[in-house]
Amino acid sequence: MKTSKTNKSANLTDTLRDCINTSELPFLQLEAQTGVLRQSLMKFSRGEQSLRLDQADKLAEFFGLELQLTAKSKPAAKGKK
Repeated sequence: MKTSKTNKSANLTDTLRDCINTSELPFLQLEAQTGVLRQSLMKFSRGEQSLRLDQADKLAEFFGLELQLTAKSKPAAKGKK
């Protein structure tokens, strides 16, 4: 699979869309291998609709993507002195 450079700040939606669009696999083949309907894949890849979490999970697993937890600083509490 040919992939583009992934940006650390890219969100899950952009990363999955990039994987689909650079995979060079026909939507019918992606559907067969992931179980995500090709109509959903086509609309998602064009930015016309989002995916359900279970669909995103299947695609992330297929493309070998993993989520990583990162520590973020807590925002300051409002109204506390």
